[in-house]
Amino acid sequence: VKGNSNMALAGPHLVKAAVGEEVTAEDMGGSKVHCKISGVADLEVADDASCIHAIRKYLSFFPSSNLDRPPAMEGADPIDRRTEALHEIVPANPRQAYDVHKVITEIVDDGDFFPLKPDWARNLVTGLARIGGRPVGILANQPKFLGGALDVNSADKAARFVWLCDAFHIPLVFLMDCPGFLVGSAVEKQGIIRHGAKMLFAVAEATVPKVTVVMRKGYGAGYYVMNGRAYEPDLIVGWPTAEISVMGPEGAVNIIFRKQIEAMPEEQRDQARNDLVATIREQISPYVAAGWSFVDDIID
Repeated sequence: VKGNSNMALAGPHLVKAAVGEEVTAEDMGGSKVHCKISGVADLEVADDASCIHAIRKYLSFFPSSNLDRPPAMEGADPIDRRTEALHEIVPANPRQAYDVHKVITEIVDDGDFFPLKPDWARNLVTGLARIGGRPVGILANQPKFLGGALDVNSADKAARFVWLCDAFHIPLVFLMDCPGFLVGSAVEKQGIIRHGAKMLFAVAEATVPKVTVVMRKGYGAGYYVMNGRAYEPDLIVGWPTAEISVMGPEGAVNIIFRKQIEAMPEEQRDQARNDLVATIREQISPYVAAGWSFVDDIID
């Protein structure tokens, strides 16, 4: 959005007069600041033509008012096509990173995805697409950044996006690969509980259809706020690589069996730790979760 040129010029002078800070117009309120740091802006585009194109595409996903339903479109992309590339895109190793954008473009109609706030809180991807010609809002953990863990900014990003879709009857699709929320003194001082609660509330109160796919990790509170079973998804399915647990097997072993491992001779500790990790990994298998109805089905 183009601001008033006089205000853009006067802004730095007003800031200096008010608080004594030397700042340029770009540093105070430029597109990079609001697209990458503050999260105020949704998208940065190259020029006016790109801006108009982006606005038209964005509005194409929405009804004319919140009293109507989103417009469906006829498409040539069959809804029952197989996506064999997913076997290569998502590694079975839960510690190996990948780009979740590749997953999204593989499963949506014609690989066409409209991201919102793509350069802010990059550990969570949000955006609009179509599946079967119908608009959907997608929230996906991004393992390339912070391992896909949620933090203050990503929780705010998710809450705002869920409220947007819920207001205009756009169904939500959650692609979960979440090791939980970040921990530590830094995020506690930023109020991660307060921001995480905002995301939790947004997901819980949403009345649109909600579908969850547990791709790999669904640990702790991250599993809940990414629309786990407790938040009544209309459908929740897991891939064979899914793991649903309070925490990862390595963390569980280090906490639960720490004293037993420390009591062993040093040369036996690594093997004992590996054996315990393998045992816990079997217990958090998606087939166990399906047996307890924590997921509706295991899908290819």
